[in-house]
Amino acid sequence: MKKVAFHTLGCKVNQYETQAMTELFEKADYTVVPDTDVADVYVINTCTVTNVGDKKSRQFIRRAKKNNPDSIIAVVGCYAQTAPKEVLDIEGVNIVVGTNERGKIVEFVEQSNPSEKINAVDDIMQVKEFEELSVQEIKGKTRAFLKIQEGCNQYCAYCIIPYARGPIRSRKISDVLKEVRTLVTNGFKEVVLTGIHVASYGKDLKEKDALINLLKEVNGVEGLERIRLSSLEPTLISEDFIKELVKLEKICQHFHLSLQSGSDSVLKKMNRRYTTDEYRQIVKRIRRYYPNIALTTDIIVGFPGETQDDFETTYRFVEEMAFSDIHVFKFSPRKGTPAADFSDQVNGVEKHHRSEKLIILGNQLKEEYQSRFIGETIEVLFENNSNELVGYVEGLTDNYLKVLVPSDEEIEGAIKRVLLEIPKKDYIIGKLI
Repeated sequence: MKKVAFHTLGCKVNQYETQAMTELFEKADYTVVPDTDVADVYVINTCTVTNVGDKKSRQFIRRAKKNNPDSIIAVVGCYAQTAPKEVLDIEGVNIVVGTNERGKIVEFVEQSNPSEKINAVDDIMQVKEFEELSVQEIKGKTRAFLKIQEGCNQYCAYCIIPYARGPIRSRKISDVLKEVRTLVTNGFKEVVLTGIHVASYGKDLKEKDALINLLKEVNGVEGLERIRLSSLEPTLISEDFIKELVKLEKICQHFHLSLQSGSDSVLKKMNRRYTTDEYRQIVKRIRRYYPNIALTTDIIVGFPGETQDDFETTYRFVEEMAFSDIHVFKFSPRKGTPAADFSDQVNGVEKHHRSEKLIILGNQLKEEYQSRFIGETIEVLFENNSNELVGYVEGLTDNYLKVLVPSDEEIEGAIKRVLLEIPKKDYIIGKLI
């Protein structure tokens, strides 16, 4: 029996797509092995958000070929899409597939031979249909990521993704529901609806209120306990949208609301489509309907032209928004994006200082948010044994608090009531009630 190994870089969408490709190989009687093992086929699912992603992809390609010089190397994903010739020229690569046609990955591998390379990358800008890559079984997890949307039409100045993933394409509601029901049958309590730009769901279908209609349908699936939304565009959260959303009892009280900068001049230069005041009003709206909401966000520091005053404005705005957690990124020029050619680049030392300062603030805000719930009894979906503390099991509340409890019971996959007692840096210790 042939062996296949996968190496995945990047986002949750990539992880979902790797799982879907894994199942395709399993159906074709391949044995899936760890990416450190000797395999007949190595599939590298690449990321190209930063130059580091490209570099890591190239490093693993060389490592895989060293593991087995006779192996077939298939490179898929965003880096393959944006630089197919560059990838195909890497020694050892046999197959290049972009961000479409991954459903044919086994077919490409079976056709492959050492004397001929396969370039299956097409013009992603001409792709109009969502590629159905469903996942039937996810091993060892209690939360399942489920892709509902592909592509992005936003074209933020720093982002390569619209060029790698193409225009927006939405998955049919019937296909989403079919996968949700399969996951529930397999024991999953929570689904995380993900995509490249989830807020765009349904816009290509010209359907009014498509996303909220999808959420209503998923909310009605019997046996499902929680629906978590991945990263959201702030402008999605209109008064009408949230009035309907709050009626759905399975929606988790955790939104990842992209910000990127707290300076209006930087936001404009980034081609973000809101101002800080609009963002502020959206946050107020959310908290009016969800007082205990966990709001997490992304911030880019050192964007070209970001002055010290711009950064301080961002710092104060993040403080005011009182996020429950922030992810801080130092701007990385990405070839092929407008921002890579901006003349007023910020030096690396300054980026580092700004990043460190925001990370410290983020940790303080996280601790303050966690402390609000000490002494409260909250439901936790338990996932696995803790790596932090021996004899403890860990899980998540619906508002994304990581909770550890001592337990001799097998409670993986169960939702239990927990008294939250001791706050730590990255989690809260509680006890089962």
